Amino acid sequence: MHLSTIKMVKIRWRKGRINRMFKALNTVFLIALTCYHVQSQDLEPRRYAAIPTKANGIIVLYGLMKGNIVSDPALPISDFSITAHNAVAGYLRTFGVAGKLSRIAISIPYTYMIGDLKINGRDTGASRGGFNDAQVRFGINLIGSPALERKNFREYTQKAIIGFSFVVNVPTGTYHKEKLVNTGTNRWAFKPEVGISKRFKRFYTEAYTGVWFFTKNTEYLGSKTLEQKPIFSIQAHICYYLKNQMWFSINGTRFNGGETLVDDASAGDLFDNWRVGATWSVPFKKGHSVKLQFNVGAFATRGYNYNMISVGYQYVFF
Repeated sequence: MHLSTIKMVKIRWRKGRINRMFKALNTVFLIALTCYHVQSQDLEPRRYAAIPTKANGIIVLYGLMKGNIVSDPALPISDFSITAHNAVAGYLRTFGVAGKLSRIAISIPYTYMIGDLKINGRDTGASRGGFNDAQVRFGINLIGSPALERKNFREYTQKAIIGFSFVVNVPTGTYHKEKLVNTGTNRWAFKPEVGISKRFKRFYTEAYTGVWFFTKNTEYLGSKTLEQKPIFSIQAHICYYLKNQMWFSINGTRFNGGETLVDDASAGDLFDNWRVGATWSVPFKKGHSVKLQFNVGAFATRGYNYNMISVGYQYVFF
């Protein structure tokens, strides 16, 4: 074989290897970010609990996520792990709509994350920090929860409640279209959700289900188009209230679907995953409380075997 031909073959082989490496990085970080943005902060109890109207809540939270994520087994990837430090500031307001208890919540998260993996046996790492996409949630309790101010709420006893929520992720996060790793997604996401809750003396049970829908990101890696199919999710929570308004809960969620497409080519699935966790809320002064929460992967058909722990401060006033 001619020397120039051999050089061309080597160059093509190297380019092909580099392209495969970038594809691997692309897929693995895409999966990690999708999992974090959509799922990891979505295991929250008492979304449809009865509370008085004209209540205001300020929430500040810090969360740490760390674990191993395994992507497409066909890719030359191993030992993938991610560590993410997350800070969230939020505001909640309750009010009445057509005599029904309603609430709106706004949250703005910030994330700094570090990822490490091996590609073809070589160590590779990346990091990124910036704002995540803001989230706006509107909810209304359609049955079983009238809009009551605090003075009338004391006489109310919660039974069964059926509610509806609509969640919007606004693409306000940090996004660089030329980079593989971003904290923002550069797309809108919408989630209609239906929930039911019931109080049994000191026990409170709740379950809700919804579907995430996503718009396209037409600036993915410059000029590529990223699409994602809907993600189905379902959650269940069992809470127990103590005499001093302290409460704790056991939480569980399942989500599946969410295949990603880059220029109409499949880039990865979320498949079928289960997570379990617990929450402990401790009041320490009128209107003030601290909430601890953790969740872990219980079962995953592919990846997402990570742990998350968070601590939050909440102040409620009227």
